[in-house]
Amino acid sequence: MNRRSNDDADRFRLRPGAPKQRGDAFVSKVLRQASKAANATGGKRGKAPGSRLGRGHVAARFTGQSLSANSRRATVKVRLVYLKQAGARSTITHLRYIEREGVGRDGEPGQAYSATTDDADLAAFEERGREDRHQFRAIFSPEDAAELEDLRRYTRDLMTRMEADLGTKLDWVAVDHWNTENPHIHVVLRGRDDTGKDLIISQDYITRGMRERAAELATEWLGPRTELEIQRSMAREVDQERWTGLDRTLQRETVDGLVQIERFNEPRRQRQRLLLVGRLQRLQRMGLATEIQTGVWAVHAEAEQTLRAMGERSDIIRNMQRAMGGAQRELAVFEPGENARPVIGRVAAKGLADELYDKGYLIVDGTEGKAHYVALPPRTELEQYPTGAVVEVKGSAGVRAADKTIAALAADGLYRTDRHLAVAKAQAIAGRDPADVVAAHVRRLEALRRAGIVERLAEGVWQVPADLPEQGRQHDAQRVGDGVAVELRSHLPIERQARVIGATWLDQQLIGGGEGLGELGFGGDVRHALQQRADFLAEQGLAERRGQRVILARNLLRTLRNRELATAAQTIAAETGLEHRAVSDGQRVSGVYRRSVMLASGRFAVLDDGRGFSLVPWKPVLEHRLGHSVTAIVQGASASWEFGRKRGL
Repeated sequence: MNRRSNDDADRFRLRPGAPKQRGDAFVSKVLRQASKAANATGGKRGKAPGSRLGRGHVAARFTGQSLSANSRRATVKVRLVYLKQAGARSTITHLRYIEREGVGRDGEPGQAYSATTDDADLAAFEERGREDRHQFRAIFSPEDAAELEDLRRYTRDLMTRMEADLGTKLDWVAVDHWNTENPHIHVVLRGRDDTGKDLIISQDYITRGMRERAAELATEWLGPRTELEIQRSMAREVDQERWTGLDRTLQRETVDGLVQIERFNEPRRQRQRLLLVGRLQRLQRMGLATEIQTGVWAVHAEAEQTLRAMGERSDIIRNMQRAMGGAQRELAVFEPGENARPVIGRVAAKGLADELYDKGYLIVDGTEGKAHYVALPPRTELEQYPTGAVVEVKGSAGVRAADKTIAALAADGLYRTDRHLAVAKAQAIAGRDPADVVAAHVRRLEALRRAGIVERLAEGVWQVPADLPEQGRQHDAQRVGDGVAVELRSHLPIERQARVIGATWLDQQLIGGGEGLGELGFGGDVRHALQQRADFLAEQGLAERRGQRVILARNLLRTLRNRELATAAQTIAAETGLEHRAVSDGQRVSGVYRRSVMLASGRFAVLDDGRGFSLVPWKPVLEHRLGHSVTAIVQGASASWEFGRKRGL
């Protein structure tokens, strides 16, 4: 029996079943757990779900052992980015953000560096990581970073320690930012280890290990904080209208919703007790805390959210005041919604409200005399809105006037451009070409056609539903959402628009009589620029002054646009040796999209048909069609674009 039992034991083999999740699915699950770490706040070591998954979970048990109450502090924010979800341009866009103008020590652009060079090749870094599954983006902000002086050497030392903790070489680039009160470092880390496999970092190491390594290194470089430094730092927080370290202390000391000050009666905590009482009294004046009885306080549940919002508001106001140069102006935050009125103005400043998530903002100096803070949707590229450019900001869409006009003209369900042109000529406004009016409505119909709301039956004939205005509103609301849509009206500052050949935004204001212009800021500047523009047009024979009135030439915008296109075409013809082929309204143009040119009249696509080229109004749908054959139907200042081969003659 014994021999038989031993034989059976020798023959025993483990046969594990197939995993329910294989390959990519399992790794994705691991990455989701690690992604949660970016926003985790800590807790007991090793207790969070997935905390032992990935590299660094052992090292995280030992980081911070040398830290004490007097150690330097560090803030670390980490974001895990799935590159396929983020999009093909996500990496290069983020790298461009962190290396942007004004982030250097003396206001110069940032300079990317790596472990081995002070001039990192970002294009090569992006190419190396193009097939990576994910990427880590982090911000390291050590306390008193300005005193560290050599942030590059600090970053390299920190990344070397992280390599030892994670057991692999790391491929990273970094940029130092000096444009805030406390300098900080942006690091982009590839999601591959030195064997080419996916780099999975444990949750504990992301939430705690990185921060503690950064704090340890800062303490080694600068030495521990003195008691005087600690007290001064805490004293500054007593009256601040934002979430502070004192508030976090109160949060930790809260038991059953109450803070008892007597817990700080020990002699060594007397000074901290005075500061905490001062903070509680400040919160009480703000309506965020209540003294239940002597020495017993209740901090309201919404205090943290309110204080964080107040901190963000203070940052917004400070940025707006800086952008306005200290001028006395009414400040407003653009709130998107169906009742939000559009804002037209000049881009006074721009930046990132959340550098980790690439959420930008614009400060727009409005024509009505107000300054507006505009939060942009995520991944909006700030480069498309140059400082000084003229933009229009809209919120969630209401019913468009163009949709109402189209529905009114399509009583039988058919909208015809010839019918609309006849009506537009009968109701013509001086200086505004009826053909341009029709072209604007055709552009709207093209957008609705791509959304499947209307159908083009023939050239200039469209079938539209009876409830077009409502369907159009729903389409715009779905596209814009609860955010904002920013449209570039002119990339040129008004100072340059005043004396340039081309159909400019200033010309549109002249035609409209300059309505809604305020006296302050951009509104006042536009009034002055309109006078200069009128004088320039008179010099060109396109306007005539009669006393205080300015009589504009017929078809002014078309004339200016055609003159500018003719000049641009001569330049391109000289460069390429190709013949320019002028385009008329309603003409169908085909060719290979070679490039675009930015003119005062707008952006135009260069189409090459093999023997010559045409200049056609550009649209964002062409962004990824470079080098492809395309077809356009030109209508005034716009064009309807078609892609791919069409059946038939």
